[in-house]
Amino acid sequence: MVNFSLEGKVALVTGASYGIGFAIATAFAQAGATIVFNDIKQELVDKGLAAYKEKGIDAHGYVCDVTDEDAVNAFVAQVEKEVGVIDILVNNAGIIKRIPMCEMSAAQFRQVIDVDLNAPFIVSKAVIPGMIKKGHGKIINICSMMSELGRETVSAYAAAKGGLKMLTRNIASEYGEFNIQCNGIGPGYIATPQTAPLRERQADGSRHPFDAFIVAKTPAARWGTPEDLMGPAVFLASDASDFVNGHVLYVDGGILAYIGKQPK
Repeated sequence: MVNFSLEGKVALVTGASYGIGFAIATAFAQAGATIVFNDIKQELVDKGLAAYKEKGIDAHGYVCDVTDEDAVNAFVAQVEKEVGVIDILVNNAGIIKRIPMCEMSAAQFRQVIDVDLNAPFIVSKAVIPGMIKKGHGKIINICSMMSELGRETVSAYAAAKGGLKMLTRNIASEYGEFNIQCNGIGPGYIATPQTAPLRERQADGSRHPFDAFIVAKTPAARWGTPEDLMGPAVFLASDASDFVNGHVLYVDGGILAYIGKQPK
């Protein structure tokens, strides 16, 4: 029998007050896990707690800046004391700044790298010792198609997500012998509140140009939904994936496999 159950497991999903992180944490809860999440402000944590409660999930929310190593170490110690040692970590917290490279300051570039690459390193480093003691652990890094592809205005994001892909492989290489599996999920274009303006119909009823572009580039001919990420996340968090390590699972409707339609 393949074991997809997360019963008895403690799962930390960073930045999971809403969006992709919230969907993944919800899937984990449905599979039996106890959910811990953080966000950078109390207001966001409170909103997250209310959203989980609405779904009947008793989540544990904390304020923590994942780029602050001392704060993360204190946060993980508090979770271990109040909830339990973390079995599953999802490095989901992230930002993007869409600025042409030559207009982007080094400080803006560093901020994206700090949140999207340094923070997964900091949080993983904080939970790995507990996983080693327990004899097992699952780390899932939320990568991106930009771990593989470039695009105008996202130089910092693509650099960070490419680095996160390699951090994923390196954690697998370094800690696989301790029965710790580190894999990534690379979402395609996902329909969330943040991407809603890109999907609004134009005044003449036609698709937004970016919406038309994405649908044409996707063999599935649609945007993904946060729910599309639930099954892959549960698989990578469960015993079903115990021999899968250092892999990035792209949940993109086939974009990376597709060269695109020939222009008419």
